[in-house]
Amino acid sequence: MGRRQLSPRGKDENVSYPTAFSTLRALAHKKNMKKKHFIARITYRKRNRRSGRRSKMLKLGVILCLAISSTVNSQCFYKDDTSKKLNPDARTMLYRNQLEFTLNLFDTINHAVPEDNIFFSPFSVYHALLLGYFAAGGETEKALKQSLRISDAQDKVNLLMAYKVDKRSRAVNNNSDSYEFTNANKMFVDSELQVRDCLLNLLSGEVDALNFHQNPQEARQQINNWVAQVTKNNIKDLIPAYGVSNSTKLVLANAAYFKGVWSSKFPVERTKKQVFFVSETRQTLVPFMRQKGTFHYMVSDELGAQILELPYKGNDISMYILLPPYSMKEGVSNIIKNLTPERLAAVVEEGYMGREVVVEIPKFTIERSLPLRPILETMGVGDLFKASSNFSTLSDDNGIIFDDAVHKAKIQIDEEGTVAAAATAIFGFRSSRPAEPTVFIANFPFVYIIYERPTNSVLFMGVYRDPKK
Repeated sequence: MGRRQLSPRGKDENVSYPTAFSTLRALAHKKNMKKKHFIARITYRKRNRRSGRRSKMLKLGVILCLAISSTVNSQCFYKDDTSKKLNPDARTMLYRNQLEFTLNLFDTINHAVPEDNIFFSPFSVYHALLLGYFAAGGETEKALKQSLRISDAQDKVNLLMAYKVDKRSRAVNNNSDSYEFTNANKMFVDSELQVRDCLLNLLSGEVDALNFHQNPQEARQQINNWVAQVTKNNIKDLIPAYGVSNSTKLVLANAAYFKGVWSSKFPVERTKKQVFFVSETRQTLVPFMRQKGTFHYMVSDELGAQILELPYKGNDISMYILLPPYSMKEGVSNIIKNLTPERLAAVVEEGYMGREVVVEIPKFTIERSLPLRPILETMGVGDLFKASSNFSTLSDDNGIIFDDAVHKAKIQIDEEGTVAAAATAIFGFRSSRPAEPTVFIANFPFVYIIYERPTNSVLFMGVYRDPKK
């Protein structure tokens, strides 16, 4: 019936890993294949598809944010996936979708926590939801498609191919001599779960079987150990003890890690404590890093911000700091609200000249856990977390329900550079701007973005509001 059971911590040796559009025809004899993935605590209702007879309810546990990379089998998404024509713009469209989603997510999170520090990886969250989209059907698929900013012109076949090409390109082009960016994805399934052959063919490198039904805590520890390994021990204990049980059937996990060295390092001896203005009435002392050098600097009237680019070695990835006027009370929120793909492109692609700038920015470490469910529901993911959700592409068994989604991220900025990690579990101006600004002192709340230029991707982003939080 096109299903296969995996051994714990292993993959079926007979599963191939298709790599190109032509593979669709080679796999055309496979039938009734679809797929599913996502993040959260789940309830799984097993149902006889033909008779509609329901059997017992099974708790599925916490699902983690995962990104999937795969190609398409002949009947995974449509009656005939091979009928879809190759779209040469699919990868560009993927990046555009991701950026639009990223900025919408940033604005939604800021509304949810308007007084707090923010740090998260939209890259990680997007790919987890993208996995859910590939798995979804019916109204759930329609809602995810809209929230992920996927146009009607994009079919799942080309979108999945674009995702796979992107993943492989990152693996090949990751410039380890200059920086390190790792984005790892896993789909942890219970060893008794009957997974479709189609899904195994598409995700053979990402599917691992764990023995949730006999030893859920050991399985949880194996997942947490995997996350800690990928993030170089920056993200630990992602799934709590209550997050899985012996009825857990599926956990999807995404872990992202970035380490970059500044192209121009900050001299350690120049780091000194000075005042950071949390608000007009509250201030605190924090260590500030200082240097004078040639940097890309601009002023955006549309965003209401001074913008400084701090490139990492290799120049593929940069941190952009967007500093609003000190006199503007809602300056940070104004920047986030006005960020659009076009305005961000104007910032990162602008051919503005480098100029000599005195830079002073805080040295800080922030770790944040973000409850994603209310945020995603605000963004219009439809019935994703309701009993009516449709994930028929994963299995003939209906009734997969996601209860929760959690994201955890950490960033450390010092004189050498930046270390950032994330994992998702689905369980400025002064009062008046000088004509020739030469000083950039980020001593009041600001927005920061870690941006990958070759793919137009925001890897991490945040708001630094309060050093004491």
